[in-house]
Amino acid sequence: MEYIHHYKSPLGGITMASDGKALTGLWFDGQKYFAVTLSKEHEEKMLPVFEETDRWLDIYFQGKEPDFLPLVLFPCGSEFRQEVWQILLSIPYGKTMTYGKIAAYIAKQRGLTRMSAQAVGGAVGHNPISIIVPCHRVVGIDGSLTGYAGGIDKKVKLLEYEHMNMEQFYVPKKGTALYK
Repeated sequence: MEYIHHYKSPLGGITMASDGKALTGLWFDGQKYFAVTLSKEHEEKMLPVFEETDRWLDIYFQGKEPDFLPLVLFPCGSEFRQEVWQILLSIPYGKTMTYGKIAAYIAKQRGLTRMSAQAVGGAVGHNPISIIVPCHRVVGIDGSLTGYAGGIDKKVKLLEYEHMNMEQFYVPKKGTALYK
């Protein structure tokens, strides 16, 4: 059985999912790929993992860095996506990493000469545990803010919560990864 819980953030509603023990999903309501890993049969119920996640989000939305992760994270995805999401977890609060740097890291780990930054972008975009697995910290090599499933406006706000100097970034006027 899967369970859900709703959280009201300053950026809008958030829906969380759990298998009863681990956090399996966290999405802004209505975002691209909303709840794609959530089974149709689920019930709303407060669980310890949701209490911990609420506490983490309360700290985060106060503009502070939470010093813990909710109990257990268990995002559902392919081996490649899992690899990308582990790298996202290593990006420090208030810092960013480029899609290209993540691709180069994975290529090196796998003994390849190169890896597609677009493939990395696909994995980043399908991250089922937004904010906590910080896909909003991934930017284009030129400082472009693209590809956030919750919307570019939320990506900007999340980086601002982390006290990022936003002068180094820009929102492109057009492109294929401008989830609005």
